[in-house]
Amino acid sequence: MNTNYSELVSAGRTRVACARAATVMMLSLLTFSAGAAADDTPMPGKALVTERSKGNCLACHVIEEGPLPGNLGPPLVLMKVRFPNREELLHQIYDASSKDRHSRMPPFGRHGILTTQEIEQIVDYLYTL
Repeated sequence: MNTNYSELVSAGRTRVACARAATVMMLSLLTFSAGAAADDTPMPGKALVTERSKGNCLACHVIEEGPLPGNLGPPLVLMKVRFPNREELLHQIYDASSKDRHSRMPPFGRHGILTTQEIEQIVDYLYTL
């Protein structure tokens, strides 16, 4: 019986590793196919997304330019398509638990981790992804 359980655990880990690799490959292909022009304008939202003491989005999400991305949340790609209503994305970051009480996403605005202005800056940046 232990052998079967070990085989199941191993197969599950293999599936997770394949899903991670597929996500990274998808992000690479989307970036390449979009042909996005490099913009040297610094975006305050980008710094907040990658900063560990503030947004720390990389702890849970894959982001195109992010080092050491997490895998708990969905990849942050095609954000304008996924959230065509800007207010919905603002509310998601402000307090995801207001929509889903089981959300693992911290209520950044409600807990005062981020200001409303910082959340606006993050959404501005996410809309470039």
